[in-house]
Amino acid sequence: MARTENDSWDLATSVGATATGVAVGRALASRGEDPLIDDPFAEPLVRAVGVDFFTRLATGELDPASVDDGVEFGMARMRDMMAVRTRFFDDFFMQSVRDGIRQVVILASGLDARAYRLPWPQGTVVFEIDQPRVLEFKAKALDDLGAVPIADRRAVAVDLRNDWPTALRSAGFDPSLPVAWSAEGLLPFLPPQAQDQLLDNITELSAAGSRLASENVANAAQTVTTLQSRMSEAIDSWRRHGFDIDMDDLWYPGDRNDVIDFLSARGWRTTGTSITELIAAQNIPLPVEGDAKEAFNVMGYVTATRS
Repeated sequence: MARTENDSWDLATSVGATATGVAVGRALASRGEDPLIDDPFAEPLVRAVGVDFFTRLATGELDPASVDDGVEFGMARMRDMMAVRTRFFDDFFMQSVRDGIRQVVILASGLDARAYRLPWPQGTVVFEIDQPRVLEFKAKALDDLGAVPIADRRAVAVDLRNDWPTALRSAGFDPSLPVAWSAEGLLPFLPPQAQDQLLDNITELSAAGSRLASENVANAAQTVTTLQSRMSEAIDSWRRHGFDIDMDDLWYPGDRNDVIDFLSARGWRTTGTSITELIAAQNIPLPVEGDAKEAFNVMGYVTATRS
């Protein structure tokens, strides 16, 4: 279902369902003898959402390879991608707090449970921004599990297309202090102009020494089209195994600014790392060819520090 200007969702519909799918990837990536990540909340949160297909994957009833039917960008690839992506952002946050930052903002937090699972130093405040229904559901599900946040977790229930900076300040955010921001799995779900506004707002709220980690997609219009086509192939294969959620056309098409160039022009020192490099560093095979391989080469992550 195509996006609209003021659309909303829960964790079983539209963009919210992608957050649940990502949690499935984290649940799968947390298994094995030597997993790259450890997210003990991913599987129970997926079960709480109650999408049968996702639940059977997260609990191990379904084998990811068996539902992909040979497509390249299926659930098995999601598992690998979520492993390296989650590890990237985990490492970013832990390095930030080791260097003394005590304010953290997770944009579009979805089913992210970092406030509960990472070893935050005393005095760390983690602000989670997302749609009200998403935050309410996650808080209740984790409370039902008896989970207690390690950091001072503060939910900021607001759509990122609206005036979220005011809501963030109202929750106790102090723009005079450095902050570590994450925009994980977010930017392609924003219109290009909303991406620019988001990054401008982050810049305005960031004291010297603040940091940001985000994805970046070079040649965005072509890359998004390629990835959306491959994702549609995966969803078609999942439907043959009981998946029944409409997740087509969730990404906004069209040209958008390169995140590295955009931030550099606004006084940030930036470093880019391609997904191909991250995967290779973890010795995970990347058996894709053609336009899909090219898409992987131009997709990556950015870390930036405010001068």
